[in-house]
Amino acid sequence: MRVILADDSVLLREGLARMLSESGFEVVAQVGDAEALLAAVDADPPDVCIVDIRMPPTNTTEGLRAALHLRVHHPKVAVLVLSQYVETRYAMELLAQGADGVGYLLKDRVGDVSELLAALRSVVAGRSVIDPTVVGRLVGRRRRQADPVETLTAREREVLGQMAEGRSNRAIGERLFLSPKTVEAHVSAIFSKLGIEDTPDDNRRVLSVLTWLRGDGEGARS
Repeated sequence: MRVILADDSVLLREGLARMLSESGFEVVAQVGDAEALLAAVDADPPDVCIVDIRMPPTNTTEGLRAALHLRVHHPKVAVLVLSQYVETRYAMELLAQGADGVGYLLKDRVGDVSELLAALRSVVAGRSVIDPTVVGRLVGRRRRQADPVETLTAREREVLGQMAEGRSNRAIGERLFLSPKTVEAHVSAIFSKLGIEDTPDDNRRVLSVLTWLRGDGEGARS
């Protein structure tokens, strides 16, 4: 798997590069700003880019803008965005163009090698990966409002969180020690209670759930 790293922290880049190389990945380029990232991808598209959301010159949203550019102009290149903070708006903006092959993780997750590698493999395989903390923030915000989330059982809220993180029914069952039929029943109940259209496509399901959690309930029906 060929990877391009984009982060203005040389220390973080070098650490990630070494970890990835030792895990069998090929780091084809390391860059420190969004302009260099786009040039590197144009010259030799990798399988996946790991992109810091804040990069020079303003250290605001350069990385996010670069990721959005890649999603349009290099749709076959998976993108895993790293953020120092929980920024649900940025996560949703990244997913707005589709959930295939895209991930949003907090930098704290980088310390967990197995989790990072699993996230990279998932986005390269065309799936989505959303940081559990981001999902938790969205779920928490909706629960503070008077809405149908309150009608979900504790188990259904667990399943909802797993769905929003991009896990399939099978993966949810393995994670929560539930049978496939039990997971299907929970998912069906969740969609029914929240008024979300069910879909067999994992990534469309993720988008629907996240859109609803963000607060755009009607948009989740489309």
